[in-house]
Amino acid sequence: MVSEVTNSRVTIRDVAARAGVSVATVSKVLNNRYGVAAATVARVREVIAELGFESSLVARSLRNHRTNVIGVLVWAIEPFSAELLKGAERAMRDNDYELVVYSAGGVGPRDLGWENRYLSRLSGTLIDGAVLVTPTVSAPRSDVPVVAVDPHTAGEDGPTVGADNFRGARMATEHLLSLGHRRIGFLGRPPRDLKSSQEREDGYRSALAAAGVAFDPGLVRAAGYQEDVSRQAVHELLSQPDRPTAIFAANDLSALVAMDEATTLGIRVPDDLSVIGFDHVPESMMADPPLTTIEQPIQLLGRRAVEMLVEILAGNEPAETHVRLPTRLVERASCAAPPKVVRPVTGSSASGSVQV
Repeated sequence: MVSEVTNSRVTIRDVAARAGVSVATVSKVLNNRYGVAAATVARVREVIAELGFESSLVARSLRNHRTNVIGVLVWAIEPFSAELLKGAERAMRDNDYELVVYSAGGVGPRDLGWENRYLSRLSGTLIDGAVLVTPTVSAPRSDVPVVAVDPHTAGEDGPTVGADNFRGARMATEHLLSLGHRRIGFLGRPPRDLKSSQEREDGYRSALAAAGVAFDPGLVRAAGYQEDVSRQAVHELLSQPDRPTAIFAANDLSALVAMDEATTLGIRVPDDLSVIGFDHVPESMMADPPLTTIEQPIQLLGRRAVEMLVEILAGNEPAETHVRLPTRLVERASCAAPPKVVRPVTGSSASGSVQV
């Protein structure tokens, strides 16, 4: 009589005992090898389903040198990466791979080379290939194929997927200029070693130059995906005696923080201050007022990166190894013509430390 399987992890021996066959036979079934009768194969697979058996990724890797798992490596799960993961997950429906997401949780500063540490932990035993989101190095050290999304400034050595950041940033700045703004603040996205960061600032500067507006470094601040850093940057911009009448933020999170900090300072959006973002995350349309932004197809970025990686893992040469997707302006209610008179800051945090 076969003993009942306990609630502990089901092993290959449990499957063999329940099916009344040898461990070697179960192994052959798992690996689709010849030499097992069709009825036995059916019985073993029935028991596998009944017991909920699943071999570990490490064991699978040792047997086949493949895990059929793709890793998506991110520094933090924030609005941009969350949307990108939706697209990556959608791409998995069209292939036999599984998806694992690895994140440091955004703890501490975004340090140089974080992706190398992650890849060394995962490659070779847990994943067959990786999608790196906003890597800090141009050529990550890896034993598995890698596709970079929003690559390093020098990231043209390997396959990459990104958006037309320069054109998007220029469109954002041109939109504010067309409304009559001339003092336009810019919230950049550190680190500048990200290609998108450099391209968005270049697009901002290009639009100003084309309109004959001198670039003012005093209107530029480093922000990012950390709310406290963005809030401090916005506070500095809006506390200037000759503060900007508009802000272009290089990501939607910074733009939303800018709107919130403006309200805290008694500055009305868009009556006193126009704000435009970049990304088009779902939170942008739920803001009050809804945020004007530059849409980059974030989910499509994730999907195209996974599709490219699957092609590489299949031994094929992708049709494109450097994909650049278009951006577009999404007009909502956070932008208007500049005020005729710039009102002084009246909020409670107009002086002293910023409250976050």
